[in-house]
Amino acid sequence: MSLRVVNPATGELLREFPETPPRAIRAAIAAADTAFRAWRETPFALRTRLMGQAARVLRSRAGEYAVLMAEEMGKPVRDGRAEVEKSASACDFYAEHAERFLAREPVDTGPSRSFVCFQPLGVVLAVMPWNFPFWQVFRFAAPALMAGNAALLKHAANVPGCALAIEEVFRSAGFPPDLFRTLLVPGRKVAALIRHPLVRAVTLTGSTAAGRAVGRAAGQALKKSVLELGGSDPYLVLRDADLELAVETCAASRLINAGQSCIAAKRFLVVPELQGEFERRMVERLRSVRMGDPLDEATQMGPQARVDLRDELHEQVRRSVAQGARLLLGGELPPGPGAFYPPTVLSGVRKGIPAYDEELFGPVAAIVPVRDEADAVAVANDSVFGLGAAVFTQDAERGERLAERELEAGSCFVNAFVKSDPRMPFGGIKESGYGRELSHYGIREFVNVKSVVVA
Repeated sequence: MSLRVVNPATGELLREFPETPPRAIRAAIAAADTAFRAWRETPFALRTRLMGQAARVLRSRAGEYAVLMAEEMGKPVRDGRAEVEKSASACDFYAEHAERFLAREPVDTGPSRSFVCFQPLGVVLAVMPWNFPFWQVFRFAAPALMAGNAALLKHAANVPGCALAIEEVFRSAGFPPDLFRTLLVPGRKVAALIRHPLVRAVTLTGSTAAGRAVGRAAGQALKKSVLELGGSDPYLVLRDADLELAVETCAASRLINAGQSCIAAKRFLVVPELQGEFERRMVERLRSVRMGDPLDEATQMGPQARVDLRDELHEQVRRSVAQGARLLLGGELPPGPGAFYPPTVLSGVRKGIPAYDEELFGPVAAIVPVRDEADAVAVANDSVFGLGAAVFTQDAERGERLAERELEAGSCFVNAFVKSDPRMPFGGIKESGYGRELSHYGIREFVNVKSVVVA
């Protein structure tokens, strides 16, 4: 068996990578465990130096990695370079802060000397998606390695070149050769990896269906898991919103990575006073987007990552229109090769149709009419997902109240689009998963929070 790389812009078969054989998998896991047992004893000064070097390797090869992403999953090269820079920033962040995040915490328990300490777990398996093939991995790997763990990467089958390149980043930076290993295996073998006795925990970024499968396997093996899953982020546009800001922000968020982002804006909840003008401006804004070859510096939006995913998205749009949504823009398969799908706007979206109930993982904006603020909040929370949400209002106190107390999501933004930042925890609730990545919360997910009492 092999992993095939098909250029989503042309449909051309670029490369094939052999699947990692069972014997090599077992050897890699054992080698990672051996590397972990030495690595956990290394001082933070060494970890910091090597993680800083990883950031420098990323920046020095940003152009090369951007082309790799463009060829494997269709990301425009200018966006690919930005993703590499963000990955480097995560390395820098944890190189600077990991020691403080994991420092002993003294506890007053009376005459005894007591403290809480944080010890690495061991080999952590990362099951990662194709949409941000570098960033998703580094936001896990930087804190996990700085905490003293080893890592195994099972990346998406359509980005094997990215997976191997990331392993090489850590080797080039001077990390022990077996501390971070890439395994080229299909998804059906993940459960067996989780069950391996030397694998101590697992993290997954992916679909809710994948999360259920990984969570089930981890639960049966009694192993820690962190799951960052799908989303259908609502953006509330209230009566006092700055409409120009709202439209530009909503459009930018909806088109991030050609709409293939868990935290991209998906549902736009607009009050009656603004709905007509919001729709007009949104259509105008999305119509202006330049879609094309991801290797072209002028391209603003590339193809979908795979033809089958593009076709699934189109079927969701088709069913939504058949069930009553109004098609204002796009919604037609373009001629020619590749997995391209145009920016699309649906209006009159209501509960019971795909554009409301399901995650649309592509450049499709679903505009949902709401009566007022209270109705907007109710509709926003009427979802199985809870990853991100945003609210647009010129009343800062009102926006903060809604973000903090009313909206059911792991991240809520006011007058800005939802994005991840190494300084802030990231993750979801409900069917968007559990656990947190990034910040000091993320680095403590894969450690033993140990209580020590000295009488």
